[in-house]
Amino acid sequence: MSKVATSSLDFDGRQIAPPTHVAIIMDGNGRWARARGLPRTAGHQRGAEAVRRTVEAAGELGVSYLTLFGFSSENWARPSGEVNDLMGLLRRYLSGEIAELHDKGARLRVIGNRERLGRDIVTLIEEAERRTANNRAINLTIALSYSGRDELTEVARRIAVEAAAGTLDPQQVDAQAVASRLFTADLPDPDLLIRTSGEQRISNFLLWQLAYAEMVFVDRLWPDFDRGDLAAAIAEFQRRDRRYGAAVGT
Repeated sequence: MSKVATSSLDFDGRQIAPPTHVAIIMDGNGRWARARGLPRTAGHQRGAEAVRRTVEAAGELGVSYLTLFGFSSENWARPSGEVNDLMGLLRRYLSGEIAELHDKGARLRVIGNRERLGRDIVTLIEEAERRTANNRAINLTIALSYSGRDELTEVARRIAVEAAAGTLDPQQVDAQAVASRLFTADLPDPDLLIRTSGEQRISNFLLWQLAYAEMVFVDRLWPDFDRGDLAAAIAEFQRRDRRYGAAVGT
């Protein structure tokens, strides 16, 4: 996967690098299908094609880490037929796309609660993670059966257990102690969050990690999202003045 970094100029004439880590809430598959009189499954299938395009484009645009919100814990409440179709699509993706991802130097990680996933899906995930573990062209993370609140609850539980066991001093619990126990402990926090379909909320996604992310909301439905949309979101990110709470001029 070749990488062609993009850059733009700010008001001081400095070159601005693309975001290191982009996170995307992939929204709009169902609406895309409904607008065309198609079953929701068709929208999810086209959404999978958008995933392929976006991973390729992210590498070309200089993004090192890409995290995609694939399936939330709340999505289990959808009709069983739709959930089954989504799991079938996930199986096909893990079986059919990993070889190409590996050949292009992508490393795959999956975060979330795997207990509700089928055993065969968990096996496919583990094999994909193992196969791509040494790749460095782009780091792809997919959130499956994921909840930001559940992630933080699990971190709090682990800290409580360690404190009760005497292996962690409660006085030493700080932001780093929390961050080091997240699913994403070995990843940088996202610089840019993109959500498609025009919705403007984060929907329980990476609640801790998005603390200082720039957010770009685009009207395009996820199945139609392409390289141009990603490039436009990155260009918008490059125009932002990121101060992390500091005053202007500091």
